[in-house]
Amino acid sequence: MYSFMGGGLFCASLGNILLVVSTVTDYWMQYRLAGAFAHQGLWRYCFPGKCYMQLESIAYWNATRAFMILSALSCFAGIITGIFSFAQFSAFQRFNRSFAAGVLFFVSTLFVLLAMGIYTGVTVNFLGKRFGEWRFSWSYILGWVALLMTFFAGIFYMCAYKMHKCQQLAVNR
Repeated sequence: MYSFMGGGLFCASLGNILLVVSTVTDYWMQYRLAGAFAHQGLWRYCFPGKCYMQLESIAYWNATRAFMILSALSCFAGIITGIFSFAQFSAFQRFNRSFAAGVLFFVSTLFVLLAMGIYTGVTVNFLGKRFGEWRFSWSYILGWVALLMTFFAGIFYMCAYKMHKCQQLAVNR
């Protein structure tokens, strides 16, 4: 049980770091503009030597930002709950911290999936046609890797929950 929780905590910690780095960096997309490569993130767009804040309130950027922030927050809450799940004493008999941590990690996975899906759909269908030579960049890829890490953290914590449930049933027999 503790090995599952340890693996889940490792995946969740790595996933949360990747979520934060992906959200705050400016390399979601790179494109060629006026003969030079430019890049943009969720908060800024940069040309060679100069970066500008994205002041326009465009719905897909706002949605992507919001879902990435919600994902990082729910992952952080899952990490805290997961740490507390190592101490199994609880005032509530029906409340299991491993299960709660697993649910929070799956919620985080859902939020990052929504963020990445929105950004991918708009970029491919709109921005990809606007810029001839473009590509997704490393910040975007870190978002997808964070999705996998939060998903596996949820799997590990659900396995720990099931193992704890089976141990309780065996003791009660």
